[in-house]
Amino acid sequence: MLPHPGDFRRDQMATAALFCFLGFQYATWVSRLPALKSRFGLGETQLGLLLMICGVGAAVSFPLVAPLMRLLGSRGLAVWSALVLVAVLPALAAAGSYPLALAVVFVDGVAVGCLNVAMNARGAALEKHYGRAAMAQLHAMFSGGAFGGALLASATNTVTHSVTAHFAVAALLLVLLLAASRPRVLAEDPAPPSRERQAGGRGKGLGRLAGASRTALWLGCAMVFGTVTEGAMNDWSALYLTEETGASGRLAPLGIAFFSVTMVVARLLGDGRRSRWGDATLVRAGSVLAGTGLALALLSGGTWPALVGFACVGLGMAAVTPCLYVAAAAEGPGALALVAAMGTTGLLAGPALIGFVAGRTDLTVGMAVVAACAVLVAVCSWRVGRMEREGAPVAR
Repeated sequence: MLPHPGDFRRDQMATAALFCFLGFQYATWVSRLPALKSRFGLGETQLGLLLMICGVGAAVSFPLVAPLMRLLGSRGLAVWSALVLVAVLPALAAAGSYPLALAVVFVDGVAVGCLNVAMNARGAALEKHYGRAAMAQLHAMFSGGAFGGALLASATNTVTHSVTAHFAVAALLLVLLLAASRPRVLAEDPAPPSRERQAGGRGKGLGRLAGASRTALWLGCAMVFGTVTEGAMNDWSALYLTEETGASGRLAPLGIAFFSVTMVVARLLGDGRRSRWGDATLVRAGSVLAGTGLALALLSGGTWPALVGFACVGLGMAAVTPCLYVAAAAEGPGALALVAAMGTTGLLAGPALIGFVAGRTDLTVGMAVVAACAVLVAVCSWRVGRMEREGAPVAR
């Protein structure tokens, strides 16, 4: 007997709340990087180190994820990680020195790593259990949360420049979101898929590749480059607009907003496109669109071309991480953990590389590295396998 559609929506909303939560929390503090940079008197290299420490925390979390999942379950791990992420915001606002800020951001990275694995495991199990594509819409909620965080940053910046006030409001909203979704978040994890259900709903292509270990490595590499691209939009777009294009403080957060809103729309429509065109096609075409669109924007210069370029990145990269997570889940839990680990590390530590490049050159060159990373996603996904005319993938 197939699961009831109402159960699918209930479990989907429960997991979507976690994705939205993480996106909102992440965009909240990275949108105030210019203020943190000014408070501690940081250069691009030191700011890059701040972001890299967050990635180190994410990397440290992964050996802990498996025992914590056994102890707490994915739902318990998700809730406890979310509570830590709420506490990070006032702690970062209260940090009186650069070393204290590094310590707080390290804790943030650990919690992000735990929550990322827990919520993507729930999302993959949701697709398998109900036989319906859902991962793109779940990741849309992450982008929606990031969009909301960027809008809140822009709105509070027009009223007050106080990071403490901004983070207090954001923490309250996160607590309300978690409290409102608590009955669903704490629901039992989806059961293993029934043998009677049909296998429809998942995109063709990457999710059915053979050669688990080699495939997992290529999927992980593609995820690293993809999340470096996404993370750079969140971490460096505001600074690029202010320092390279001369945008005002009110316009600077719109870089995240343009990127996030296009990604939300593309992901809301992404599961249907996965079923029609296949995951491999979406990953390759989208990453090329993101890389070329951003490169052309950098060559053009100016605030509005940059915003259009950021929108191209959001549109092109929208399908990348959902498809790669589904592909990794099809290879087994070990592959999923590996790809999630590489993805979170790329998301948090990758933009630090942009900071080091920008410190030695400028942010335009740093953003050009981002454009190259987007194109490398297509290269890695092509090495994972090629699509035959019948739609069957062949591992390389």
